[in-house]
Amino acid sequence: MPQIDLSRLSLEEKASLLSGQDFWSTRPSEDAGLPSVVLTDGPHGVRRQVGEFDHMGIYESLPSTCFPPAVAVGSSWDPDVAHRIGAAVGREARALGVHVVLGPGVNIKRSPLCGRNFEYYSEDPLLSGRLGAAHVRGQQEQGVGASLKHFAVNNQETDRMRVSADVDERTLREIYLPAFEHVVTEAAPATVMAAYNKVNGVHAAQHHRLLTEVLREEWGFDGAVVSDWGAVHDPVASVLAGLDLEMPGPSPENARRIVDAVRAGELDESVVDRAVRRILALADRTARPSDGADGADGADGADRTDEADGADGADGFDQDAHHRLARELAAECAVLLRNEHGVLPLGSGQRIAVIGEFAATPRYQAGGSSHLNPTRLDNALDAIRTWADGRGSPVEFAPGFTLDGSGDAEGLRAAAVDLARASDVAVVFAGLPESEESEGFDRDTLHLPAAQTDLIRAVAAQAPRTVVVLSNGGVVSLEGWHDEVDAILEGFLLGQGGGSALADLLFGGADPSGRLAETIPLRLEDNPSFVNFPGEQGHVRYGEGVMVGYRWYATTRTRVRYPFGHGLSYTTFAVGDLAVETTGDDSARASLTVTNTGGRAGKHVVQVYVATQAGPVRRPTRELRAFTKVHLEPGESRTVAFDLDRRAFAYYDVQDAVWAVAPGDYLVQIGENAETVTAEASVTLTGDTAAGHLTLDSTFGEWITHPVVGPTLLQELTAALPQEQGSHIGDRPELLQAVQDVPMKRVVGLAGDGLLDETLERLMARTRPTG
Repeated sequence: MPQIDLSRLSLEEKASLLSGQDFWSTRPSEDAGLPSVVLTDGPHGVRRQVGEFDHMGIYESLPSTCFPPAVAVGSSWDPDVAHRIGAAVGREARALGVHVVLGPGVNIKRSPLCGRNFEYYSEDPLLSGRLGAAHVRGQQEQGVGASLKHFAVNNQETDRMRVSADVDERTLREIYLPAFEHVVTEAAPATVMAAYNKVNGVHAAQHHRLLTEVLREEWGFDGAVVSDWGAVHDPVASVLAGLDLEMPGPSPENARRIVDAVRAGELDESVVDRAVRRILALADRTARPSDGADGADGADGADRTDEADGADGADGFDQDAHHRLARELAAECAVLLRNEHGVLPLGSGQRIAVIGEFAATPRYQAGGSSHLNPTRLDNALDAIRTWADGRGSPVEFAPGFTLDGSGDAEGLRAAAVDLARASDVAVVFAGLPESEESEGFDRDTLHLPAAQTDLIRAVAAQAPRTVVVLSNGGVVSLEGWHDEVDAILEGFLLGQGGGSALADLLFGGADPSGRLAETIPLRLEDNPSFVNFPGEQGHVRYGEGVMVGYRWYATTRTRVRYPFGHGLSYTTFAVGDLAVETTGDDSARASLTVTNTGGRAGKHVVQVYVATQAGPVRRPTRELRAFTKVHLEPGESRTVAFDLDRRAFAYYDVQDAVWAVAPGDYLVQIGENAETVTAEASVTLTGDTAAGHLTLDSTFGEWITHPVVGPTLLQELTAALPQEQGSHIGDRPELLQAVQDVPMKRVVGLAGDGLLDETLERLMARTRPTG
């Protein structure tokens, strides 16, 4: 952090620096040597506004490449995809005069109804964390800061400015914080954005435990903490908690409140100085490179605000190259859910009926603050025609429905059915219109619009073969029509090159390699958050605990339509030779061989899960602990290895506030997905033998199962008691069971006269830490 003499600034000047100068930039200070920093929305592109400002995507922004949003990147299961998007976004941000792009978002998809799920990666924290870290590294390698968001427990849009996410500590640590922790510790983002919502009754933007104790003291974050736009309620409480920058600005009233608090002795001026220094460090860290690389024009930080206002996106980066990249990466993200009769890839000479307005008018991004102005936009219909022309396949199109529900629905459907009947294969493009999912509100159903489901069923009843291509920011129900169609390609939202990428996949120009990053349930009611989402009277209870997403479905054996990790390919793969060996008391190494057993090149996602019942807490049936995506030519084999560290086997011990590895047996499982295990091997870990010290308030069950004193406890107690009392202590298992949850001081009290005091004290001493 730069050492700056802040004595040249008055308290009022310093307080004014803690909020922005306008909607998208920070306040400069010549006396402090502080240039203005331009922040703007992302994360799958740069939403650079230079006229009227807003944070909901209403006003126009400069053209930039719309890369696949996080919902698609999550399904790529490929950190390289995330890294390449981050790098490209960084190059465009520099060209457009932007120093911090807001993103990525790594919040967990707790409910499929969350209106902002399109902006998050997964229901699993490991997958989210690794992809988020890769994006941050790629972007910041270009000299553009990232803003990791939304910290923390931001999993719904309903009442998002006020709702309290009420969640227990173990669930926080195992589900909702690890992705943030991974990105902070592995990629060092320039900023972390505090969320709108409350966490256990305290606004995230003034949550001292989260912003200071966890983020800075535990994880070592040394960047700036910025508020979400409009998230600050009490500026003094926020600064005390560890927030550095309130956005947007200016906010003279809040600056005055900070000054008044200092003068009243409620806020130490050194806390204000610390926040100012972090903002200064942010400006220094994101100073634009002077070599002109990747479209930067070499302007120094002092002049960058004026220069940024005149930035011309058309001249600042290679739009053609970035569009090609957007198309390439989009093909990595789509998930082939179903492919009966080998209907895909489409063959030569087939008569193809393309049906559905989304084929001509693509749904490629979602609404709200990340809504971009793309440099260009591919549609699938044109791309399909281009492919088909080279294969002698005639293509006809029928819209089938309108995006806004207007028009003659029956007439549109009838025309589409007539076209399908005369085809060899009908490709139906369906999905959710932008009006049904966006930042700012949650969905209330998983179903597609009725006009679309009616169309799919009518077409499937007449076409020889039917393929459905989906475009949606959150998972949709496939029920009512799934079994009537031959193939389903889930595109989610693929960005501006998505139309061409979908055509590449349909014709086999690219092999489907995406895997679901979230479960597709049979019913909304089966989702573990169903009875609690989105809460009531200002609170949402996270009653499902750690059993989020696939953890719940696998543990309760609840049937789903498609599990987490599912995805098909045009080739086939086999895994074998799984070997697992311990590398320490609490770690292991797994290796296996992956072989492409099919006739074409493709990519396979190796998914490594860990299963155990060791320890005193309820564990999910299995949890994702490692993964990699492997490209293999036909017949090629490759050995891959995974180092499973302590956290791969740990649970969060709320009693001692530590990560703990229980001694015992663990299964390392290779999953085709979260439901289907194709190989497994057992490993026994010594774990944490010092499992916490015992007291007289510990229950009899905790004493009897303690790894140090438990094995000899009954013998020790028997020996300490008179023969008439101790001789039968182990002969009544029903009595021992009955006192499992009774504190030891109550149990031994039955013996009377302090007969066991000395014995218990000696046993407790054996469990206390030494040194």
